[in-house]
Amino acid sequence: MPTLIVITGPTGVGKTAAAIEVAQQLGCDIINADSRQVFKGIPIGTAAPTPEEQALVHHHFVQFKELDEYYSAAQFEADVMALLPSLFKQGDYVVICGGSMMYVDAVCRGIDQIPDISDEVRQAVKQEWQEQGLESLLKELQRFDPIYYEQVDRLNPKRVVHAIEVCRQAGVPYSSLRTGQAKPRPFDIIKIGLNIERDLLFDRINRRVDAMIEQGLEIEARSVYHLRHLNSLNTVGYKEMFAWFDGTMDHHTAIERIKKNTRVYAKKQLTWFKRDPDITWCTPHDCFETIKKHI
Repeated sequence: MPTLIVITGPTGVGKTAAAIEVAQQLGCDIINADSRQVFKGIPIGTAAPTPEEQALVHHHFVQFKELDEYYSAAQFEADVMALLPSLFKQGDYVVICGGSMMYVDAVCRGIDQIPDISDEVRQAVKQEWQEQGLESLLKELQRFDPIYYEQVDRLNPKRVVHAIEVCRQAGVPYSSLRTGQAKPRPFDIIKIGLNIERDLLFDRINRRVDAMIEQGLEIEARSVYHLRHLNSLNTVGYKEMFAWFDGTMDHHTAIERIKKNTRVYAKKQLTWFKRDPDITWCTPHDCFETIKKHI
């Protein structure tokens, strides 16, 4: 039976290096499951696999979309499912690596059939959010879909905006389209979660941000500053850099805020992943040895 090996975990834990080692040992490709690394032009701030790392193992879905292109977990599911048959013809294993929770779930469990959002609906919701704030959208969601209103993270604009888009596009509550049922997959799945002691993880995150600054994060952020309204750039690293460029935050504060917000994101990732009983947890150092026990 062909086997998809999922390597996931919090940001900064060392997933890329571990995935490369595993893929080299098994002689297989790596599928990127990071929702920001799919975009071109922002490799430093997204910690995308470097050209040297990609030369070691063939990576798929790294920097293949323009910043202004729309891309979703549902599209990722479709793209990966279309690619996997050809990869499994080459060998019994494929590694998928990333910490974007929705992307990992999309491939392992499938995404509910949500309608494509038209440009008109997307722009209308975006305009309302920008002009009237998130509170306006939350009131609409509470009226139209009280079930999802109680479930959604109301401090997460991306989740709220998406729910409103779906409600308007489909004309039915978003919650009515979310079955939560896993789709059957024609391959086995081994899920490995990487984690280390919290203090060590936070130290790694802090040092990685410092390394990004040294590598030229400021130059990279300035090169896309004129596109700061795009959803692809609505993420940790760029938001803080843009605030510095706008003059609403000084340089030191921006860097410290990137570190803090990245640590917060890592905690959210761990909370999400630890709900999944199918994940086997280990340290990055023990990744391949752990996988060997399952194959």
